[in-house]
Amino acid sequence: MIKFNDTFIIGIDHGYGNLKTANTVTPSGVKIHESEPPFKKDVLEYDGKYICIGENHKFFVDDKTADMDNYYLTLYGIAQELSLAGITDSHVHLAVGLSLMWYSEQRENFAEYLRQNQYVEFGYNGKTYHIHIDGISVYPQGYCAVYDKLRDMDGVNMIADIGNGTMNILKVIDHKCIIDSCRTEKLGVEKCVFRIRNAVMNKFHEGIDESIITKFFRNEEQELPEEYRKVMENCTADYCSDILAALYNNEYNSKLMKLYVVGGGAVVMSNHNINPPNTTFITDICANAKGYEFQAKRNLRKCADGKGNKSQA
Repeated sequence: MIKFNDTFIIGIDHGYGNLKTANTVTPSGVKIHESEPPFKKDVLEYDGKYICIGENHKFFVDDKTADMDNYYLTLYGIAQELSLAGITDSHVHLAVGLSLMWYSEQRENFAEYLRQNQYVEFGYNGKTYHIHIDGISVYPQGYCAVYDKLRDMDGVNMIADIGNGTMNILKVIDHKCIIDSCRTEKLGVEKCVFRIRNAVMNKFHEGIDESIITKFFRNEEQELPEEYRKVMENCTADYCSDILAALYNNEYNSKLMKLYVVGGGAVVMSNHNINPPNTTFITDICANAKGYEFQAKRNLRKCADGKGNKSQA
C-alpha cells in the first residue's frame, strides 16, 4: 500500500490460486453463507452475506468479471492492507492486473466491474470499513512484476509469469515489450498439483492434502516418507520440463536470451534445481501487486504534473 496525497494506492493481484496484495497472500476461494458461520476469521460481511475467503482456490475462468467472486476478493484485499495500518475509513485507488492475452480486450470491463460501487461499506474481522474508490488502474500481469529490472533488459529477454492457472509469456527487446509476443499457456502450478495427486493415488491408492504439496514446492520442513518425496520430485521434474518445452515452442533460446521467471512457478523451479542458463527467478509472489502500485503512483504523479492521461492512471 502506497500513500499518494490523501489516497491509498492498493495493488491487488487476483490470482486463481491466491489473492496477493503487496503484503499478504490468501488462497482465492470464495464461499458465501446466508447466516453467520461458526468461525468468523477471514469473513467479509457485505450486502447481507457472510463471505468466507481463503478456504480453497478459485477455479480457472478466462473472464474475471464472470461472477462476484473477484469483487469480494477485492474488498478483502483492501481490508487486508488497511488493517495492517489500523485504518478503516479511506479513499482508495485500486491498481490491478490482467493476463497479457486478455488485457486489451478485458481491461475496460474489469475496471467497470471493480467500479460498481464508488462508495462501499463492509465488515471484516469485527470492524466496519468505509471505502471511497477514487480510481482504478489496470495493468498487464508479469510485466509489472519485473518493472525494476527493465533497465537491465538489453538484447532479447523473455518473461514467464507462472501463476496457479496460467503461464503468461512476454518478450522484451532492448527494454521494449513486444506486444505481438504475448502468449498465455494453461500451464499453471495447479497442473503440477494435479499430477502429483494422480501419481500418489495411482502408486499408493490414497489421496494427499494440497498443503503437503505446497510445503514440498516451497522446500519447507515437514515429515514426508522418502517414497512419497520421490514420486513428488519426479512429477515436479516432468512439470518443469513441460514449462521449458512451452517456452521453447514460443521462441525461447537459452543461448541467446535472458529468462525472467515470476510467480509460483518461479518458486517451484528454483527450489527444485531447474535452472536454465541466464535465468533470473523472482520468487516474491507479491511482485505483481507491488508493481501495480509502483506503476499507478508513477502515472498518478504524471497526471498531477499535467504530463499524463488520467484515464490511463
